[in-house]
Amino acid sequence: MRPQLVIVGAGPRGTGLLERIAANAPELYAGTGLDIHLVDPHPPGAGRIWRQAQSPLLWMNSRAEDVTMFTDETVTMDGPVRKGPTLHEWAGLHGATFADRRLQGRYLRWVYERALADLPEGVTVHHHPRRALRISGPREGRQQVWLEGHPRPLLADLVILALGHLDAELHADQAELAAHAHEHGLVHLPPDFTADTDLSPLRPGEPVLVRGFGLAFVDLMVLLTEGRGGRYEGDTYVPSGREPVLYVGSRRGVPYHSKIGYDWTGDRPPLPRFFGPAEVEELLARPAGFDFRRDVWPLVEKELGFAHYHRLFTAHPERTAMALADFEEKYAAAAGPAETRALVTAAVPDPADRLDLTALDHPLQGMRYASHEAFQDGLRAYVEDDLNRRHDQSYSADLGVFLGLLSVYGQIVRLGGAGSWWHGFFSYLASGPPGPRLRQMLALSRAGLLRFVGADMSVTAEDGVFRATSPTVPGFRVEARALVEARLPAPTVGRARDDLLRDLHADGAAETPEGLLRVDPGDGRVLDGAGRPHPRRFALGPYTDARTPGAFTRPHTGGPAFRQNDATARSVLGFLRSLAGRAAARPDFRDQ
Repeated sequence: MRPQLVIVGAGPRGTGLLERIAANAPELYAGTGLDIHLVDPHPPGAGRIWRQAQSPLLWMNSRAEDVTMFTDETVTMDGPVRKGPTLHEWAGLHGATFADRRLQGRYLRWVYERALADLPEGVTVHHHPRRALRISGPREGRQQVWLEGHPRPLLADLVILALGHLDAELHADQAELAAHAHEHGLVHLPPDFTADTDLSPLRPGEPVLVRGFGLAFVDLMVLLTEGRGGRYEGDTYVPSGREPVLYVGSRRGVPYHSKIGYDWTGDRPPLPRFFGPAEVEELLARPAGFDFRRDVWPLVEKELGFAHYHRLFTAHPERTAMALADFEEKYAAAAGPAETRALVTAAVPDPADRLDLTALDHPLQGMRYASHEAFQDGLRAYVEDDLNRRHDQSYSADLGVFLGLLSVYGQIVRLGGAGSWWHGFFSYLASGPPGPRLRQMLALSRAGLLRFVGADMSVTAEDGVFRATSPTVPGFRVEARALVEARLPAPTVGRARDDLLRDLHADGAAETPEGLLRVDPGDGRVLDGAGRPHPRRFALGPYTDARTPGAFTRPHTGGPAFRQNDATARSVLGFLRSLAGRAAARPDFRDQ
């Protein structure tokens, strides 16, 4: 039989893998037949998240010119660069456009079809529009991938899991709230991809509690306002009368930061500087391992600070009190946070020009408002300030931090095991909504349809209702008969509703303390409890401890997912080539 590769998941990650297989096959797999089986109930390319069957009101949160599925010279990899168009080039859009998700789905489908066309002769792709249920098979032998509705499994020499975002069982506190809702006839909508959620139980005019202030909330807001017939006239929202009233809060109590609304000019910070391959190798070589907060975070802070101040000193020198060379020499020599703060205080007179990551992560820390209405005014002012700053090039040090975050994430992926806190922090600072969405939030707030609850929002269920409070507004509470958990399900192996992942865990695959699947950061092979990589099973995506910011990225920023895809593709092709050679020498090889 020809070698058989099964890829479970045909969305952007599966498509990116296929593109890298096509790019590397001429070098590593020429002249040898191969069957590639793509298993996904959703269309190849777009997958679940970017499919056509969703509202055209839902946008991407990246500008069209910042979206590519193709490698460039900044991607550190062994395979060849295969350049291709960005979304805006392919679609003929203005680069600053925030395209809708359906258009991105069509772009992904085109990338998929181009990858198919680029595969060498003898490599054939088969799409199976079904769910994969489980994987069985010995460590050193062929794997069996069982599909929903199929009595016989697909036989696979190698399996790659590229599953993307998955559904999950509820946390204990969510389960208690859901049980209370069931008992008292309330509405509890659990974490989910918002486009898949049935929002019809949320009735016009009624209060709805919402936990989560990130991108899932933005989708919810859009579908419950414009999606119900409302419209915007300038900065004013004109309701349809079908909207509920949303009371939203979260741990931070504020929305994610707006996307930066200007382009880079001048030289970029020379990254990495304090957290690069050498530091990663040193951390990985420690016999006792490393702790993210103790050992990695100080390097991250140093790197992000360097990116921020390099841009400030080079682009806005009039706002500094020291020569760049002197500052960077002293910054590099600073022994700890206290010494760094003293240097920055002396060199950067205006506190608004200093980088304070702790304050950014806890913007409402210690703040108290005398009334709920006072907090509405305060948070609207906060959002206005954020919008103004993120669209003002005089604060372009923020864009330096953004580039620093991309560089740092690329190094953290190599380490593995960073945990979900880092991903959430990155998303909050670097992957927030387009500026127009925050302006819509302001309009909805002024119209009384969006009400802010505060930081550390607490929700309880008692007396047949849900109640929400926050220390930001002492004494205030709001009651509602509906609660929405506006967030994606936590990507944990043990709580995944996907039987395939749960069975994989039961079969010995290891997980981190936070529940992520442990994989080899080099090529994505699944690790067992003893740290041994499985010779036949690979996994890439947000449910692994080598998660990346996304399956696609902005051009010329290194693309950690592209690097992973290339490493996995080359490892897979090398293994299959060796396997085919052994099978040719011994016709009975695979049967043993």
